[in-house]
Amino acid sequence: MNEQKKMDVVIIGGGPAGMSAALVLGRARKRVAVIDAGLPRNRVTRESHGFLTRDGIEPGEFRRMAREEIAAYPSVQFVDEQVVAAAGSDGDFTVTTAQGVDFHSKKLLFAVGMKDLPQDIDGLSEVYGKSAFVCPYCDGWELRDQPLVLIAKGSRALHLAKTIAGWTDHFTLCTHGDDEWTEEEREDLRQHGVPVFSAPIQRIESQDGMVKHVLLEDGTEIPCTGIFFAPKLATGSDLPQKMGCQITDAGTIVVDALGKTSVPGIYSAGDSASDKYQLIFAAALGSMAAVAINGELLAEAWERGK
Repeated sequence: MNEQKKMDVVIIGGGPAGMSAALVLGRARKRVAVIDAGLPRNRVTRESHGFLTRDGIEPGEFRRMAREEIAAYPSVQFVDEQVVAAAGSDGDFTVTTAQGVDFHSKKLLFAVGMKDLPQDIDGLSEVYGKSAFVCPYCDGWELRDQPLVLIAKGSRALHLAKTIAGWTDHFTLCTHGDDEWTEEEREDLRQHGVPVFSAPIQRIESQDGMVKHVLLEDGTEIPCTGIFFAPKLATGSDLPQKMGCQITDAGTIVVDALGKTSVPGIYSAGDSASDKYQLIFAAALGSMAAVAINGELLAEAWERGK
């Protein structure tokens, strides 16, 4: 028989959103289980930026410090496992781990983040998180005034070009095939003098994770010291969709301003519920969802006490 544990809230995902929620709920004296498989998306990078008082911290150190702080609240426990199943309804959810442990809870919070899908660019994985990044707000400062290559197409490419211009004037846009632009978008890039190459990328040449140049299939060689690219993403877990949560075309979980999903009793926070992929955003969303969850639990307890 499966081991069973009863909780007020089960949080699936132990990144900034999940741990921020756990901190709030622990201080609110709620019984919480944070179940995390230990595979955060930012594990490929050396530093995390933009989090006040922790700018430049190594991702693993951020998680260690967060767990250490949360350990002060005995009603919160961390479970280093993967969740393989979730079922039930508001007030009576069951979450099952890969080791066959069942956690019963009144509320669920999915803080499962997003995961990168493979891209058909040879050499990208060797530089990702070292000299190739996806967020200028997170890593643009370190590459300021340097020659960069942007890999994107369609409206995302134009948005990336406009954004990266705040950090450097020296960038080249590679669409890796059809650019998928309107004529108006092409003209906008021409007027701003942005070099554009549409030939497919043959490979990214690098040494010890540091990019040297981007080689195109037509023989063009573009020297650069950094890359920003548009990632291909999917929700970090398919369990929210299996539970009936509404999902956007971009793969994020649809939530209201408080983190509530379309399913009663289920919340989501962090990258899985937002397109703002930064630590400080994720932590803020986790905190806000936790306050909403606690408020819901308190209101239910108040009604039962009548």
